[in-house]
Amino acid sequence: MRERAVWQFSDDRGQLVTADRRPERILAYVQAGATLWDHGIRPSGLFGSDHDDRVVPDAAKTGSLPPDEVAYLGAGSDLDVDTLLSGGPDLVVAVSYGAGHVYGLAPETAKHLEERVPVVVVDVGRARTFAEIGDRFARLAHSLGAAEPATATRELDAARDRLRTLAAAPSGPRVLALSPAGQEQVHLARPHTWPELRVLAELGVDVVEPAEGPGASWSTVDWAQAAALSPAVVLADIRSNAAPLDGLRTNTDWAAIERAARVVPWNPEPVCSARAHAHFLTLVADALEAARH
Repeated sequence: MRERAVWQFSDDRGQLVTADRRPERILAYVQAGATLWDHGIRPSGLFGSDHDDRVVPDAAKTGSLPPDEVAYLGAGSDLDVDTLLSGGPDLVVAVSYGAGHVYGLAPETAKHLEERVPVVVVDVGRARTFAEIGDRFARLAHSLGAAEPATATRELDAARDRLRTLAAAPSGPRVLALSPAGQEQVHLARPHTWPELRVLAELGVDVVEPAEGPGASWSTVDWAQAAALSPAVVLADIRSNAAPLDGLRTNTDWAAIERAARVVPWNPEPVCSARAHAHFLTLVADALEAARH
């Protein structure tokens, strides 16, 4: 009779991932690694996607994790199995945007990696609420012997209550989430496709819904069209693959938006912990409050 595994976790592909002892050396996609860090787990290594730099992790995605203390192995299709295994991980934590596909790695690389080391995949896509995603990471952390401090949950509850109260006031400020694509174009987020934006809408925040058209997650328009929406608060994508806001100073439409709106840094690949989510909601609440004055 086969001896039962000491550690096991059912991931979001429906696969039971097992090990003969509780994993301690965890290689993680940067978003997952930053989330586990807030639960008290120090990853042994991080990797990114094709959107990320090959040498340093995207600071927008690392949250409170100190990147200089955790090895960054590279990103995307440049990565091979030998590189990923160089630090001797006994567990890989990856994310998926549906269908169980490992995000950030070439399919063949992901396949061969899983032949050598246990891989847990957490679905962070639009099919999940932000709370559900956070719960999956919390359950994984618990299985690894860690948990986020109770104070983080209290901070999140307080941030949600504050934002709900502000949003309930008459004529609440309009909030537009966007990702700069350069001098000519900008991607406007479709709120229902981004779990953290859906939280804002559920709390009563007036999040702008772009016009129907091509693009499942984004509506790509010129800056004049974005400016015409007259947002009072802008959630601006600060990931390294988005065009830097500092480079848009000569764009008159962006300049008009920036003069009229409060700009809040936004990471569409958020750290899925109570601590990080509370921080984001607090920034939005601060901007809404300031926009009223």
